[in-house]
Amino acid sequence: MFERAILHLDLDAFFVSVACLQNSKLKGKPLIIGGTSQRGVVASCSYEARAFGVRSAMPIKMALRLCPDAIILRGDMESYSTHSKVVSEIIKEDAPIFEKASIDEFYVDLSGMDKYFGCYQWSKNMRQRVIKETGLPISFGLSVNKLVSKVGAGQAKPNGEIMIQNGTEKNYLAPLSVSKLPSIGKVTYRKLSFMGIKTIKTLSQVPATLLQREFGKSGLSIWKKANAIDTTPVVPYNEKKSMSSERTFQTDTINIQWLKDQITKMVCKLAFELRQVPKLTSCVTIKLRYTDFNTYTKQMKIPYTSNDQTLIRVAQELFEKLYERRQLVRLIGVRFSGLVTGSYQINLFDDSVKDINLLKEMDHIRKRFGSNAIMRASCARTIRKE
Repeated sequence: MFERAILHLDLDAFFVSVACLQNSKLKGKPLIIGGTSQRGVVASCSYEARAFGVRSAMPIKMALRLCPDAIILRGDMESYSTHSKVVSEIIKEDAPIFEKASIDEFYVDLSGMDKYFGCYQWSKNMRQRVIKETGLPISFGLSVNKLVSKVGAGQAKPNGEIMIQNGTEKNYLAPLSVSKLPSIGKVTYRKLSFMGIKTIKTLSQVPATLLQREFGKSGLSIWKKANAIDTTPVVPYNEKKSMSSERTFQTDTINIQWLKDQITKMVCKLAFELRQVPKLTSCVTIKLRYTDFNTYTKQMKIPYTSNDQTLIRVAQELFEKLYERRQLVRLIGVRFSGLVTGSYQINLFDDSVKDINLLKEMDHIRKRFGSNAIMRASCARTIRKE
């Protein structure tokens, strides 16, 4: 019997699976979802494409060199969001405590259920129900915590299931590559490899103080993960529809460049928050309040994204159109709405590898040293002036 029983459900190659539902002729084909331009990247790919070495976040040009016969399709976030919501409703209907971690990942807290109904049997039944009612393949891992269950679900793919018995978590993780641990990215993996640490077992034996010295605040987190320690609770699912930021100035201003810099600063902050949730937005709104308290807003629908550059450009365009009266401004605000859950940190289908790597590195620095540790030059200008 589990003291805790945490289930992780993970939709397999979700974008690809949705595309195959919409067009059955795509099944069994080497399929790539991503940008259709030569600068684009792979957002997702079928297992047939993976057999050729194609991976997510790989440049489309490289993917086509590895798999020349691959079929490339541009992604459809609205369709993915719709299918994700269907799966969410199925799980929510029977789950005692349910958390939607991303567009294709879900956690369920089944602690105590063994007294009434086996956790493993409940998980098997839920998986079969999702497959039957949606046609989407899904895998699961079941263990005492989120971490081990997530790793287990990844190992169970494609379309499989696994239960890691209570007390065997460390032994289960031990032989796996450190790259299998959540949040171990390429940079951290390379550094660990340089230190001679390839497996989770070896990593678990490294003193926590050494990892803290080498990796800063994240060092202790890495050590805990290697030792299968995770007390993170399952947070009840609550779909957030929008997020916003606004500022009332101490002195009303007509300094256009300063106002634009304020917008950039707010957009960057909100976009970073979007990527941490993680979510994507499909609508940007700018709000202006003049010195006479008259307030105006203007919004624009856009393809789903959480990319700083795209959102800054849209916000600045809206400001240019909205700021027509040339009066002193008292308040300015930015709002992102039409949010959908999405685990990618960029515009999924248009950004280059350079854009992706830049955002990832900036976010890594922000998470480690604080949100103001790195910023765009225009954001720094606002701080200097303040």
